[in-house]
Amino acid sequence: MRLILGLGNPGEPYRDTRHNVGFRVIDELARRWQVPVDRLECNSLAGHHKPAEGEDVLLVKPQTYMNRSGYAARCFAERHGLDPAAVLVVYDEVNLPLGKLRVRRAGSPAGHRGLESIIENLRTSEIPRLRLGVAPEGGVQYADLADFVLAPFAPEEREAVEEMIRRAADACEVWLREGVEGAMRGFNG
Repeated sequence: MRLILGLGNPGEPYRDTRHNVGFRVIDELARRWQVPVDRLECNSLAGHHKPAEGEDVLLVKPQTYMNRSGYAARCFAERHGLDPAAVLVVYDEVNLPLGKLRVRRAGSPAGHRGLESIIENLRTSEIPRLRLGVAPEGGVQYADLADFVLAPFAPEEREAVEEMIRRAADACEVWLREGVEGAMRGFNG
């Protein structure tokens, strides 16, 4: 079994914010695979995809708020006997330009509190991740980073965001078929 864990914050006020692109990738995969992500498990909304070929996949949106996403990751890992390498974390990245994707096998949280919580709870930094660039042209101009990531995208950014969400879902599917190396080759260019 594999787990794709999209990071975000629950609730309507956060729905279209930069911090919620991980949730939106899960929603895109759920739409493609016609899998409802509505079962409550481990303080998360979850859906179970059983492909004709390959491993079963859990799609997960923690409902614990971003900074506590690690609790959900640990609960799923323990409950389903998952190795951290079988978990792909999908989240926003303020240090990448809008639309840019980066797949990594492991590494530090680089200041991202959601990933920091996951690394702390799974007790390893060897967790595959897919970072989605959310920085506007010219970089982040907010004095408070929290204000920036909790703000919605500007109307002129929305088309690029939708394209990024689709490409990120493609990257998740490549990760499932070819592993982290295949996803890195296909989407880190």
